Amino acid sequence: MNRVYSRKWGVRHNPAVRQEIDSLDAENDAQRIVHLLAAYEFAWEFNRALEVALFYTYGSEPVSKLLDRTAEFEKHGQKRYDDTALLIGYFIEFGWDGEVGRRAIERMNQTHAHYRIHNDEFLFVLWTFIAFPIRWTERYGRRPMTRHEQQAWFNFWRGIGERMGIQDIPRSKPEYDAWTQRYEARTFVYSEASARVSDATVRIIEGWLPGILRFGVKPIVCCLMPQQFLDAVGYPHPRPWLRHSVEGTLRLVGGVRRIFAIGRYPGETAKRKQRTYPSGYAIEEMAPVNLSTRVPRRGATAAGRSRPENSSR
Repeated sequence: MNRVYSRKWGVRHNPAVRQEIDSLDAENDAQRIVHLLAAYEFAWEFNRALEVALFYTYGSEPVSKLLDRTAEFEKHGQKRYDDTALLIGYFIEFGWDGEVGRRAIERMNQTHAHYRIHNDEFLFVLWTFIAFPIRWTERYGRRPMTRHEQQAWFNFWRGIGERMGIQDIPRSKPEYDAWTQRYEARTFVYSEASARVSDATVRIIEGWLPGILRFGVKPIVCCLMPQQFLDAVGYPHPRPWLRHSVEGTLRLVGGVRRIFAIGRYPGETAKRKQRTYPSGYAIEEMAPVNLSTRVPRRGATAAGRSRPENSSR
């Protein structure tokens, strides 16, 4: 049985977590390493990085055209946001070998099967989930991910991609980075669809905040994005002083987290509060609203009958 860790002295990150990570194989033990990274070492960092990664995909005209056509982010934005975050969280937390992780991947594949999505778009979105957490920890994290951790993270997402049926996944991150640069050169062009989906997501985030703070959401988003994304969605380039302020604040948070283990420890998806599902949910219900009457639900498993996934275990 896998060990569960507690904070050192009640406030510090437990060094035994990193010791276990270093003792594991980056390929054969990728699922366990990713769980340890996401639950203990980088819970806050990975959540923020994956949020930015999802936003970044809107820079691709083909990706945004599909999202705009379904209108799910416009009409049911909070649900789509929560469903995506939960499904990703479940297979990060439980891996593809665990029942919950398998169900999350299956639910995601069932949704994708209803749309015509080119393999290149799948490859691009998968790349963002690999690259952005690595970048975030390098720039703003409590520490950078080690080469060993980065390799395990890459191997994990490559395994997820294979289980999604994605073809021609590059064998190394440098190869994948080069492929993505060519993809972005083709698809990161201004599109009204990209602008609409981006605006809809900004409104989701604004809804989390008191009215007086909502004006700052879009400028902060702009500070976290590169120029090619801003041009593709028609967003203004932030003033240098504002970008430096936002980045400095995030580095300060990383410095505090270097000392203190803030938040849940471990940070488990099943225990996060969700705006869409205050009374609980089942993985099989996480379908876009426009498909909810057409996608057959799987028969309830023993775990599904006994409790919703976000209840205490």
